[in-house]
Amino acid sequence: MERRTIGAGALAVGAVGLGCMPMSWAYTGSRQRGDASMRTVHAALDEGSTLLDTADMYGPFTNELLIGRVLKERRAEAFVSTKCGLLVGEQHIVANGRPGYVKRACDASLRRLQTDTIDLYQLHRADPEVPVEETWGAMAELVSAGKVRALGLCAVGARAGRRAGARTGLHDATIRQLERVQQVFPVAAVQAELSVWSPEALVALLPWCAARGVGLLAAMPLGNGFLTGTLTPGQGFEPDDLRARHPRFTAEMMAANQPLVVGLRRVAERHGATPAQVALAWVLAQGPQVVPVPGAKRERWARENAGAAQVQLTPADLAELAALPPAQGSWD
Repeated sequence: MERRTIGAGALAVGAVGLGCMPMSWAYTGSRQRGDASMRTVHAALDEGSTLLDTADMYGPFTNELLIGRVLKERRAEAFVSTKCGLLVGEQHIVANGRPGYVKRACDASLRRLQTDTIDLYQLHRADPEVPVEETWGAMAELVSAGKVRALGLCAVGARAGRRAGARTGLHDATIRQLERVQQVFPVAAVQAELSVWSPEALVALLPWCAARGVGLLAAMPLGNGFLTGTLTPGQGFEPDDLRARHPRFTAEMMAANQPLVVGLRRVAERHGATPAQVALAWVLAQGPQVVPVPGAKRERWARENAGAAQVQLTPADLAELAALPPAQGSWD
């Protein structure tokens, strides 16, 4: 697989990463048997998808434990990205950016991951009660201590108030936050949603990254599974599936957004690919520093996603995809 570099330190990763969250969190059937999840991670590494994206809150904790079992065997082949800053309670998820907590969280992640070093340590969300510079400073100390190689930030505020067809980019608050932490220690990567049905990051965030040599990890590049073309309008989701409460996954909105899937399928047929692979190829085409991180629970999906790196969209393909109608439905 093609390798891409992120950050000023030129961290090399496979062009398509693996989002590990669905194995432990947020989707129906996420808490699947560990051996099935391990096969998925091994398959991704076999295909060259070296970036494994996890977080301490997924599970919570079980996702890192799972990845740790794989890393024990194949650490040299993997690029490990995990996150801190969110605590999962019985009813709420709260931010914690206190420096002492961040350092303890890193040590705990290292133990669960069975590794001495985290390749990319990301701040999942900033704590409104703690200046982000203080949190980021503590994370920078982890780099100095050799526990972390590089730092990243998950984009915040991207969804607030977004409506169908809006291409307004991330909120100004996100860019301001990035500018603030950049003054403390370099940002190697920003993780933000980017897909055919959510292209807002192209407006402000991607240019910001490109101008500064910062990588963009494209979260949810398959639109929470919608862009794969495998979901049927009105099929319904179990209560523990995040899509059960997602405005774009009502039967009405899924039907309204079918033209996006039809367009992806049309391009896919020309390339002998799947709609999911074309959706990922579109993300890859947005810039050399962009790395899509699609989630996958099954081995076959991880292999299919990795195959997107071989799909070379033509200018005509990209123009056709750009002409598709914007997604319908609010995001919050």
